[in-house]
Amino acid sequence: MGFSSAAAMCALLLCLAGHAALRVAAADPEEIRDFAPPPPGTALDGNYFTSTRLRNSNVDQKGTIANVTAVNVNFFPALSGLGVSNALLVYPPGGVNVPHTHPRGTETLFIIEGTLEVGLIDTTAPVPMLFTQTLHKDDIFVFPRGLVHFQINKSKKTVRAYASFSSTNPGLVSLPRTLFGVNADIEVLKKSFQEDGAGRYVQARGPLWCPQHGSRTLVHSIEVLKHGLVDQITWKS
Repeated sequence: MGFSSAAAMCALLLCLAGHAALRVAAADPEEIRDFAPPPPGTALDGNYFTSTRLRNSNVDQKGTIANVTAVNVNFFPALSGLGVSNALLVYPPGGVNVPHTHPRGTETLFIIEGTLEVGLIDTTAPVPMLFTQTLHKDDIFVFPRGLVHFQINKSKKTVRAYASFSSTNPGLVSLPRTLFGVNADIEVLKKSFQEDGAGRYVQARGPLWCPQHGSRTLVHSIEVLKHGLVDQITWKS
């Protein structure tokens, strides 16, 4: 008996969630000192506790993908052992932050400017649930560690947001990049998503239940995931 596309998508999401759960076991090591000392040759002064990485990042962007500037321990060594990191996100009109997970950290997203649509998939319930929200300036949304989530700017203006993480390096697993950025057997992907031909997708009834709409949603298709076109998700009345 073959799998339906809905079952395939459900299995995919559960596998990704399980993979993330295994990786979160390696949490940030606790810093037993007040802070980690600077590397050899680096002065211990105010500059050590300062990051200027975001100074030139808050500019308007073009294209369809959000620009994310991370400030984690790789760029800001003073964060080592403190269990926090940050990022600035700039969404051009129509831009998306494609479906992804952070296997090592919970994220809170603060809207600096504009209106942003966000989505969060909970795969721990008997029926995986999709939670969506429209965020406005000064709103905050939380994405629990390891859960698939996304954002999309459906407005005609640039949206800016500030993300905080409960890890010095929360990690990033991009679903489009993970699924299509490697030399996976295309036949496996086509059969999993019931893709009938190149350049088009089949909208299939999916296993995700949306409490806000009280109805099942149409699942991300192969093209939606491949190109990050989250706005292709439609609601079944």
